[in-house]
Amino acid sequence: MIKKAAEKFYLALIFILLYAPILTLIVLSFNASRTRAKWGGATLHWYQELFKNEAIMSALYSTLLIALLSALIATFIGTAAAIGIQSMKRKFRTFYMGLTNIPMMNAEIVMGISLMLLFIAFRINLGFSTILIAHITFNIPYVILSVMPRLKQTNRHTYEAALDLGASPLYAFFKVIFPDILPGVLSGFMLAFTMSLDDFVITHFTKGPGIDTLSTKIYSEVRKGIKPEMYALSTLLFISVLLLLLLINFSPKDSSQKARKQTITRRSRALAFAFKRVIPTLLVLAVTAGGIYYSFQGQKRSKQKVIVYNWGEYLDPEVITMFEEETGIDVIYEEFETNEIMYPKVQSGAIAYDVVCPSDYMIQKMLDNGLLAEINFDNVPNLKNIGQRYMDKSREFDPENKYSVPYCWGTVGILYNKTMVDEPIDSWSILWDDKYRDNILMQDSVRDAFGVTLKYLGYSLNSTDLDELTEAMNLLIVQKPLVQAYVIDQVRDKMIGNEAAIGVIYSGEAIYTQNENPDLEYVIPKEGSNIWIDSWVIPKNAEHKENAEAFINFLCRPDIALMNFDYITYSTPNTAARELIEDEDIRNSKIAFPDDSELEHCETFHYLGDEADAVYMDLWNKVKSK
Repeated sequence: MIKKAAEKFYLALIFILLYAPILTLIVLSFNASRTRAKWGGATLHWYQELFKNEAIMSALYSTLLIALLSALIATFIGTAAAIGIQSMKRKFRTFYMGLTNIPMMNAEIVMGISLMLLFIAFRINLGFSTILIAHITFNIPYVILSVMPRLKQTNRHTYEAALDLGASPLYAFFKVIFPDILPGVLSGFMLAFTMSLDDFVITHFTKGPGIDTLSTKIYSEVRKGIKPEMYALSTLLFISVLLLLLLINFSPKDSSQKARKQTITRRSRALAFAFKRVIPTLLVLAVTAGGIYYSFQGQKRSKQKVIVYNWGEYLDPEVITMFEEETGIDVIYEEFETNEIMYPKVQSGAIAYDVVCPSDYMIQKMLDNGLLAEINFDNVPNLKNIGQRYMDKSREFDPENKYSVPYCWGTVGILYNKTMVDEPIDSWSILWDDKYRDNILMQDSVRDAFGVTLKYLGYSLNSTDLDELTEAMNLLIVQKPLVQAYVIDQVRDKMIGNEAAIGVIYSGEAIYTQNENPDLEYVIPKEGSNIWIDSWVIPKNAEHKENAEAFINFLCRPDIALMNFDYITYSTPNTAARELIEDEDIRNSKIAFPDDSELEHCETFHYLGDEADAVYMDLWNKVKSK
């Protein structure tokens, strides 16, 4: 009795571990609130928004199309290769099978980076075609591995007999050999399709702007905060797979052996019909539809275009639509998660971005390395709307204001829950208070973490003094047992859901969290902090420079800057746009627009050089490893 109860408990535990996350995801897909930390009531809104979201639907379609095309082509090439290898002498067959196995034994990241470097070396622009080529290359060995065992089981004498009876080699192959190896071919196709559908690493390294698959889209969403539409999409995918499994495994119970045989026969015929007629038809329709879709998109796109590389969720999508309609310039839009991810892609020149939005210190680094082009401000008359205060601050990283145009700015401070913190906060010292153990959230960023600590110690957040940095490192190590988690955007949801008492956060995120949870308060500590500026720049290798300047000029228009402020809640340096803000509390918000007295001890991050960056990273690794 106890044994059976234990078995049932163990089985229930396994199912809970397997399906609890999926159930959570399904529940969140019906949550009216955008944040997982707050239940806003039941709704189908996110399912409606899913089908309106062009980025997600485009990623879904691209995923299916790439998987189908790569699987078909890889199956054809792989089958032909398997036949060729099988016909070789034993030692050559062993050699080539060894070569075939190498890609499957290698880490995917090796193949991804290798293919990316190959495309760059031959000056092939990264995009849909490079992903397709990479997936075909990746899938071919799996097809060969599936077909080879079936080839070994075929009787060569039967094929030769067909030739002796007058059949052509091609006719004899399709009538004698192909039926025998068909199960292996189908198995190879399904394996290739599945591998392509599920791939992230190779896609990540070989994709270009304007193209995403579900894996790369979900990865970027996780880094910046998952949209509720993704919960809806995942729910639909889970239900689709579940229904498919139920249909495949459904079997009517019948005690009669004859009835079972009839059922098996009917099922075999149905499967045979599906493989011979339905599946090929669906594949042809899908490929044809894809070809029509991409041809239509190609005709729809104007010859004028601008390739934009921006932070995730950092521009109102409606602004892009308005720009395209007003100018006739097509926007190819791509997102990044950190400056450190953006920089090597621009530096490599693999993709010629026309306009990019880095942060202050990264702009300085790009300038020092000769990666930026001067902006022709005759094409950016709306620059007059940017406040002089922000142009002057930009001189810290762009000394002559020739290479950048401020887009958003803000501060780094402390967000705290007034119901969980019973004292006024005005200092970074609260982050080392043992009273709030396991209730403190720190930014998972080397410069932000060290910047906070250096300012608390009374040093510059741009310090390169090894003694000062070591002191900051030791203090971060002392603090680590008190920290609940090192996070990036997740601090937002955790603070809204009352999962922590104190968090280091960007001011724009603080505005959003206060709207969701009125118990939250934001403060810039008295020791000072980081004041950051994200600006638009034009890479030196930009191919559509005038279009890039037209895009920057459009974003500097007061009404457009206001739309972006309302969408992303980060402070705008556009003084004309600030005057258009109708809500007086927001227009005069100390969080969004702190006065000079609050910014007195604040600094902008500087690029400290590769050597200093290496020191910072080494010390940060020591903190994280403790």
